[in-house]
This record gives sequence, structure tokens and C-alpha cells, in this order.
Amino acid sequence: MLTIFCVLLAMLTSCDKYENGLELSSTETLQANDASSLNVNKQQADNDLQTATFGVGCFWCVEAVFEMLTGVSKVESGYMGGRTENPDYRSICTGQTGHAEVVRIYYNPDRISFETLLSWFWRSHDPTTLNRQGADVGTQYRSVIFYESEEQKTAALASKLAAQESFADPIVTEITPMAIFYEAEDYHQGYFQANRTAPYCQFVIQPKLKKLELE
Repeated sequence: MLTIFCVLLAMLTSCDKYENGLELSSTETLQANDASSLNVNKQQADNDLQTATFGVGCFWCVEAVFEMLTGVSKVESGYMGGRTENPDYRSICTGQTGHAEVVRIYYNPDRISFETLLSWFWRSHDPTTLNRQGADVGTQYRSVIFYESEEQKTAALASKLAAQESFADPIVTEITPMAIFYEAEDYHQGYFQANRTAPYCQFVIQPKLKKLELE
């Protein structure tokens, strides 16, 4: 009976078992008189943002972690680092495209630094397991930092060296130049907030957020 329970739990907590998630709820429509000024303010705010792109296993988990951080404006789930153009979820789950599930983090550097984001990167997963995080196994779940500048590369390498002191096993995280970011399907975006009662959210994401003291 214990073996059967463990198998069922692994199935329930595997990211790729829940492809058909719920669509994000639509936002309320702004009144026409307010829309113009709001768009101008948003554009100015967006111009002040920088981006960081991490692969930390299933992007549902990663997105839920980073969107909780003060200074992070938006987190998008997507695919990066593969050999094919325009990948979709089904194709990357075969492990044949070479893409990793990633999150692109839009952040205000005046409120949170890239180094702080790196600190949360190391805290939010096990960087010593090759192509695996928990029940999610495959190259699409690899640990990877895609740097966008020499400054990000230098910071990532330094943080990896410092993080190694916290792990007995060697860190296998890749640090590689940024490639084309392909945004994931709509139902992957904001997955935790839209599907809090789903098994993966209850058994994997919520315990992770509590462990990190983010919820």
C-alpha cells in the first residue's frame, strides 16, 4: 500500500501531469478617460525595469516564488536554450528540443538587486541534481542562469562559488548566455494564483513557499 501511495503522490506532484490548467481570469476594463494616463505611467515604469532569466525546474514553482518578492514587477513563464524555433509545452516535455522551462523576471533594480535575485535562485531549488527537481525529471527541468550582460555573468559566477559552500554535492547549474525567450502558453502564466486548489499547488508549491517564508 505504501508503494502505491508513493507512486500516486509522485504523479500528483509532477509538473507535466497538469498540462490543461485554468486560463487566467480577465481583468476589469479601465475607463477610457483613465486608460491613457495609466498606459503612459506603465510605459515609464516598464522602461525602468531590468530582466533576469532563470531555469529552476518546473516554472509553476519558480514563478510563484519570484512574484512574491518586493521589487519584482512581473514574472513570465517560458522556454529558452533549445535547438528548435517556437517550441510549445508538448514538444519541450519530450526532452528533444533542448529547451529549459524558465522564468523571465522583470524587476526594479532600485528596489531589488540582481544579486538578491540570485540568492533566491539558490534558495528555491536543489542545484546539485542534474536535470531533475523533485518528481520532475528531464533536461527541460535543468538548473540554469541565462545571463544578459557581462555584469550578470560575473555576478552569477561569483554567487555560484559562494553558494557551493552550502551544498555537500557539486552544483551543476549552467551559466550561459541568454537565448531567445519563447513565452509559454497562457494557461501556464500565473498558474499558482489561478489554481491554488490543484494538487501540484497544494503538495509542491505551497509547502515550498511556506519553507521560504513567503506565504
